Amino acid sequence: MGTTSDKIAKNVAAQVRSQVIDLSGYRAGREIVHEAFLDIDRVKQLVEQGYDPCHALYIYGQNLVSVLAEQISMMKEARKYAKIVGDAEDLYMPDSPPISPLTRSYFTMWAFFDIQFGQSRETMGTCILRIAEEMGFPAWMSDVIGLMQQSRMGFYVHCGTEGTNIKLRELSSQKVKLCHVPTGYLGHSGELWFVRLLPPVNALIDYHVVMTTPYVLIKVSEAVLSEYIDRELERMRSKKLPKAVDPFDYMMKHGPTENHWNEFIFCAYCNHQHNAIFLTGIPDIKESLPHA
Repeated sequence: MGTTSDKIAKNVAAQVRSQVIDLSGYRAGREIVHEAFLDIDRVKQLVEQGYDPCHALYIYGQNLVSVLAEQISMMKEARKYAKIVGDAEDLYMPDSPPISPLTRSYFTMWAFFDIQFGQSRETMGTCILRIAEEMGFPAWMSDVIGLMQQSRMGFYVHCGTEGTNIKLRELSSQKVKLCHVPTGYLGHSGELWFVRLLPPVNALIDYHVVMTTPYVLIKVSEAVLSEYIDRELERMRSKKLPKAVDPFDYMMKHGPTENHWNEFIFCAYCNHQHNAIFLTGIPDIKESLPHA
């Protein structure tokens, strides 16, 4: 019968070839391409505006995924996806503080690449990658979307700065990653960050991109946070996970529940400034969360 992504990809490809896209009310393929900035050198334009080149590629990929996701979510195969994301939007009202601590940069990455739906447990990202195969997207474009799909949120320890970049080490790891922070927040050594890192797009780039506004944890120690992760992993043992999937990666990407990390950010919010958002508390200790 094929996977959910197979069905969506074949449906999209057939309609594009017939020059009628019925992803949402019969919109023309040319209109979608224009809206996603595929008809201009969008990456070059972003770099000229002052964006970091690696970040610019990811913005381009996010623009494309956003437009396609909006249309695909109207298809019957994606009805469950649309409900999950729609309900989360109603509940958390993603924007930026003071409206909501869930920023658009965080929420869209969660919605596009982490939420699973369909019997084959697809994400919007895996569906679009399947469409890319069917329609022959340029290889570099598929590579960018693929890296975004592989990404996840993580807890990191700030290990100092190097020029205009910072160094982050993920909890439970000794590997330090050099990172570009688009918001400009450089922070301080020893801080705990909850962010999504996107890797270098090619061998010419040696740094990751912090794709979300930095969530900085205050009054929380690395040891206490590590103990929480151990408790969550222990609880995950009772769940049936896909084969060959690392439980830690699965938990950080998809959460113990669909809205687990959304709920943590919402309940842990305590302050913000223009380039960073501050959280406090431990997800499974309600009394430690300001808005539990």
